[in-house]
Amino acid sequence: MKKKIFISFCFIIPCFAFVILLVGCNSNEQLENRTNYRIVCAYDNNLHTLTGGEVVTFYNFYDNMFQKLYFHLYPNAFRSDAKNKVVSAANFDKAYPNGESSGDILIKNVKVNDISTEFSITGEDENILQVDLQQDLYPEQLVNIEIEFVVTLANINHRLGYGNNTINIGNFYPILAVYDEGVGFMTSPYHSNGDPFYSECSDYEVEIVYDKNLSLASSGNAVITEKNGMNKAKIKGEKIRDFCFVLSNKFEMVSGNCGDITINYWGYKGDSNLDSSLKTSIEAVATFNELFGDYPYSTLNIVKSNFVHGGMEYPNLVFISDEVSSQDLAYVIVHEIAHQWWYGVVGNNEYDYAWIDEGLTEYSTFLFFENHSEYGFNYSNMISNALESYKLFEKIYIKITGSVDSRIDRPLDEFETEPEYVQCVYNKTVLMFDSIRNSVGKKKFLKAMKDLYNDYAFQNITPAMLINSFSNSTGSNLEGFFNSWLEGKVVIK
Repeated sequence: MKKKIFISFCFIIPCFAFVILLVGCNSNEQLENRTNYRIVCAYDNNLHTLTGGEVVTFYNFYDNMFQKLYFHLYPNAFRSDAKNKVVSAANFDKAYPNGESSGDILIKNVKVNDISTEFSITGEDENILQVDLQQDLYPEQLVNIEIEFVVTLANINHRLGYGNNTINIGNFYPILAVYDEGVGFMTSPYHSNGDPFYSECSDYEVEIVYDKNLSLASSGNAVITEKNGMNKAKIKGEKIRDFCFVLSNKFEMVSGNCGDITINYWGYKGDSNLDSSLKTSIEAVATFNELFGDYPYSTLNIVKSNFVHGGMEYPNLVFISDEVSSQDLAYVIVHEIAHQWWYGVVGNNEYDYAWIDEGLTEYSTFLFFENHSEYGFNYSNMISNALESYKLFEKIYIKITGSVDSRIDRPLDEFETEPEYVQCVYNKTVLMFDSIRNSVGKKKFLKAMKDLYNDYAFQNITPAMLINSFSNSTGSNLEGFFNSWLEGKVVIK
């Protein structure tokens, strides 16, 4: 996700499923026996509800036996009484232009292997569905979990909600919590900082029924038919980390290709920048294909939408806020597309280690503009701006609070403010990667990024895995170098 926020006067700070450690299980077995989601749902454009269900097939590729499984219920973060708000106070009016609104998810029934079972809503913020498997699930066994649900959307410009122009339906269905060997199921709640998500690559088969007057952009590949005044989309997505779709009656779409990849830019009717935005999108995919490795899917949708921040990434689809200024549009498009490599293909725990995907993505954005001078960005100037922005952040914080927490490597709930999160996760991490590049040389650094992408495609990585990968690729022991930045020990002057 790309954020732009304000600090002090009018100073703008520039923007910026199951296992993480892969210890105790075979990653090849995990990839070959991916979780499968079969989702059927219908959207009611009058009630703003999504009614449906899913069947989740989970193969236990771990050495552990399970008696229960856990699912994130992200829509419950939009409840009126949620403890953890989905946006900060600074973004409240922008997120709720029509006044505060709420939504949630109702779990109606749960079955395990076609037999109704007990379930409970748990978690510190009613954010987890706990499912009793009725009998022990041993390694190399399968289980089918069927869940009926109703999602009510809030009137909010966010990942999940309906706005004046688009209906954004992201993180709407119960999704399996990742299991960390030696730790347990990862059940962190929603947070207004960053992207509080963590998932494994899975296979999706989705059917969506919606009003024929709406157009649909989605993850996966869609085949759409019409019957009785309604559209039905049948969508398949293989080895994708999540599933999202957007509906609107204002879309105008233009398409192009980057090799065998179809790239669709979804703007609004009458937009004058459709072709230029599509061109930027195609150039971004081509550049990252060359720098890191091939985009592994056949379709990518770049979707203009009502969204409180600059943009948001999902597999095969990204949001671009309709409030992004014309001068920032190319930057946001490139940043969100870079997330297809860092988050989409190479994943991580975005709650605990937000710097991994956001830092790699923001630095990749710098690399794009380094290779495309026609956009008017200069790499050295971009690094200088990031440095000055971070230094000003530290100066302001020390002046106001007497100290500053400069750690990069910490979970979302340990960033006390959004500016602190943005500066450490985006700007300071970019400075870290630039410093490593200066130390090992550009050629070795780019090789390290390419190796990381190719070695860990469709997996989740930890900080230790990233550091080890960079060290091996560059032939240098970078552990101390990384840790000094991540732990906030580096003094930036």
